[in-house]
Amino acid sequence: MKMKAPRGTVDLLPEDTRKWQYVENLLKELCQLYNYEEIRTPVFEHTEVFQRGVGDTTDIVQKEMYTFEDRGGRSITLRPEGTAGVVRAYIENKLYGSLTQPTKLYYFAQMFRYERPQHGRMRQLNQFGVEVLGSADPSVDAEVIALAMTAYKKLGLKSIKLFINSLGDTESRQAHRKALIEHFKPHIDELCDDCKNRLENNPLRILDCKKDRDHEAMKTSPSVLDYLNDESRDYFEKVKAYLDAMDIPYTVDPTLVRGLDYYNHTAFEIMSEAEGFGAITTLLGGGRYNGLVEQLGGPSTPGIGFGMGLERLMLALEAENITLPVDKKLDLFFVTIGDNVQNKAVQLVQQLRLEGISVDKDYQGRKIKAQLKAADRLNAKYVAILGEDELEKNIINIRSMETGEQEEVALETFVATMKEKLGGWFHDRTSICGNVKKRTSR
Repeated sequence: MKMKAPRGTVDLLPEDTRKWQYVENLLKELCQLYNYEEIRTPVFEHTEVFQRGVGDTTDIVQKEMYTFEDRGGRSITLRPEGTAGVVRAYIENKLYGSLTQPTKLYYFAQMFRYERPQHGRMRQLNQFGVEVLGSADPSVDAEVIALAMTAYKKLGLKSIKLFINSLGDTESRQAHRKALIEHFKPHIDELCDDCKNRLENNPLRILDCKKDRDHEAMKTSPSVLDYLNDESRDYFEKVKAYLDAMDIPYTVDPTLVRGLDYYNHTAFEIMSEAEGFGAITTLLGGGRYNGLVEQLGGPSTPGIGFGMGLERLMLALEAENITLPVDKKLDLFFVTIGDNVQNKAVQLVQQLRLEGISVDKDYQGRKIKAQLKAADRLNAKYVAILGEDELEKNIINIRSMETGEQEEVALETFVATMKEKLGGWFHDRTSICGNVKKRTSR
C-alpha cells in the first residue's frame, strides 16, 4: 500500500512553513499591540461542549464533527471550531474572576471538520482566532474587527471587503424568527431538506443555505434590521460609528447570519475580491455571542470574537501576488578540511550558536568546492574555513560570500569577531508589522 496523507489534509514543507511562521509571528505581534494574550486549549473536548456551544441545528454539529467514544465510553469530539473550547476554559479556570477585565485572548489551533475537500477548504484546517469575554461595549466589537482588518492590511492584502450585520438581542431575534417562519412556510416544500428541518428549529439558518440561495423566497425574506428594537439598533449604530472613526470601510449586509447558533448583535465577515481567488470568498467570520458562557454553565458574560482561516489567508496572498519577506539566510557556514579539525569545528559551531548566530556545517565529508556550493545554496553571509594547516597555526579564515573578501583571524578571537560582524542574539530582529512586497509576476 502506498502511504499517503488522509484526504482533506496536506503536508506543509519547510518552504511553506517559513511563510506560515512569518504570518503567525506578525499576528502574535499585532495581538501584543492590542493587549491580547495567548490561550491553548485541548485538541479534543467532551462532545457536549460543541453540542451546547455551537448548537444542535448547525451543519458543524449535525454533519461535520469527528466524534468517537474513548476507552472509558465517553463521547469525545475533535475541535471543529475555537470559541466553545475557549469559553469552556474561561469558565473552568474562573478567568471571569480576574481583576483584569475584559479577558482578551487569542489562539492558533487546528480544527477538524468532515467536509468535502476543495480549494481552500480542508478536513484539518488551521485557524487564528481572538475572543474578548466580559464586555458589552460596542467599541470592543469595533476593536476586534479592526484587529482583523489591520492584520490583512499589514500583510499587504488590498482586495478585501468587510461585511457587517446586526442579529439583535433576544427580543429582536424572536420577532425576526417569527417573521421568517411566516415568510418561508408557504415555500417550504420548494426548499431543500435542511431548510425544511430548520424552519421551526432555527429559521435564521435558512438564510445561510447554499443550495437555495437563489430561490425567490430568499431574495424577499424579512430583513433582521427591520426587527431590531431601539436598544439593538442603537448598539449597531455605535459599532458603525466606531468603525467610521477608525476609517475602516464596511458594507451592511442584512443577509449575513453566520453559521453558528451562538451569535447575536454584531456579525461580520471579511471577503476576498481578488481575481482568481475562487468561489469560496470568505477569509474570516465572527461576531458577538452574549449568552454562550451561560449556555456552558458559567456566569452571565458577554463575548465577541472571530476565526481566521490561515489556509485561506495564504491563498489570498497568492491571489494578490504578495511575496512575504521570508528568504532563508544563514549567518555562517563552517567549511572543514580534514578529519583532524572536526572536534574543533564542532566546538566552535556550538559556541557560535550559543551566541545567537545561525550556523551550519558539512556533514557529508564533501570537498571544499562542494562545501562552498552548499554555503551558497543556503544563502550564507559568511563562510569560515578551517583546515589542518590553519588549526596548527591556530588561525581560521573568514570569507564574505557577498564580496569574496577573506580575512585571517586567530582562533581564540573567532567567535568575538563573528559577534562583531553579525551582532549575536536578535542581531537581525525587527518588527514584522510592516509592509510586505508585491510580486511583479507570478
